Amino acid sequence: MKSLIPWLSRMMPLMMAAFLILAAVQLALMLQLSPAAMLHGLLVAASWARPGYLPAGAIGLALSLAGVFYCLSSDRLARRGLRHRKSLLMDVLSRLTNRTALEEMLARQQRESTINAEELAAALRARVIGQDQVCEDIAQQLRRRLALQTRNRPVGVFLLAGPPGTGKTYLAKQIATQTERPLLHFDMTQMSSPHAATQLFGSPKGYVGSDTFGRLTGGLKEHPDAVVLLDEIEKAHPDVFKKFLTAWNDGHVTEASTNELVPTTRAIFVLTSNIATDELNAIADRLADEPEKMRAESTEALRRAGFAPEVLNRLDRIFVFRALRGLDLARVAALEIEHMIRGYGLNVEAGGIDPALLFEILQRQQKLGSMASARDILRSIEDMISDSLITARQQGRTHVHLVMAGEGQIRAETSEEPQEKMNKASL
Repeated sequence: MKSLIPWLSRMMPLMMAAFLILAAVQLALMLQLSPAAMLHGLLVAASWARPGYLPAGAIGLALSLAGVFYCLSSDRLARRGLRHRKSLLMDVLSRLTNRTALEEMLARQQRESTINAEELAAALRARVIGQDQVCEDIAQQLRRRLALQTRNRPVGVFLLAGPPGTGKTYLAKQIATQTERPLLHFDMTQMSSPHAATQLFGSPKGYVGSDTFGRLTGGLKEHPDAVVLLDEIEKAHPDVFKKFLTAWNDGHVTEASTNELVPTTRAIFVLTSNIATDELNAIADRLADEPEKMRAESTEALRRAGFAPEVLNRLDRIFVFRALRGLDLARVAALEIEHMIRGYGLNVEAGGIDPALLFEILQRQQKLGSMASARDILRSIEDMISDSLITARQQGRTHVHLVMAGEGQIRAETSEEPQEKMNKASL
């Protein structure tokens, strides 16, 4: 019966038209009018109403144009709070907040629950060099876990293990960027003391700092869907580890100053670690085509290296980063050089990095071994060229190119700017 009422409401105009036709027929039968007499009457009425045709048409056209204009200006009027989109009454959301922004947030939340793993993997591969398999695996994991309607644990607790300088931290930042989530970044090397937990989880009442939330609990309270990056997690104190176990196992973390339970069920936790680098590299090379077996042996290797067993048991996945080699390392070095030069307010010319310079970086990397980072080598390059970069900026240059000037010597040179070349050509 309830489903019949809306249908009858929609059919009401047709029903009214049918009733009017039946009423006209009934009236004609009562007056005993013949069809010829009815037709004659209609012709007489039409002749009598002929002077009103033009005014009626003009009024109808004006009303039609007014309706079209009103519909076209609907969005602008709604944003100004002058009209509700679907009624003549102003919506409370249009009056008190930005309804459009709220609708976009709700739509984005809906999209997050069904992310496109292929698009996410492609975006990560384009930015994180040399770790294609890791990017594809983590994109698939995020797609499956975000699709779950109910869960009592975080979306995911992922450990990124491998040598330094291979893109672990950068991948976590890109996950936050590509999924449009806030990033909460914590350097766990600063959490090596037993009292460091108060920085993240707040201080009990009566202690210094108890008037504010901890950095983690406050961040998750404000941004419950954040990507929480815990850099170099193995260097954190065991007391800090214990606090995280509740967050990963029970789906909430306790703010010490108020004993408030802050949920973690919408957050993504990404841990990075440089522990057991050589053994993990060997496992990754040997079991590159067997990801499940590689993860099992990697877990055992981390356990033997002293990684807390209670933490390993709560990890959803372990992703092993392989050491960069050959052109992948050259790509990272080139990007780091470009980033460094931009820090001085300059740009690298197209083809402006001497291939001999990148080859020198590769040679040094091989000598230093797997624990060496391309960033360490780039610091020495910056020391060599910083003065020439400052000089180029003072001269008003915007582009430089780097050349090898001799054995282990690098020079930053400038050339004519594109605008200067165009001016000379015009002369």
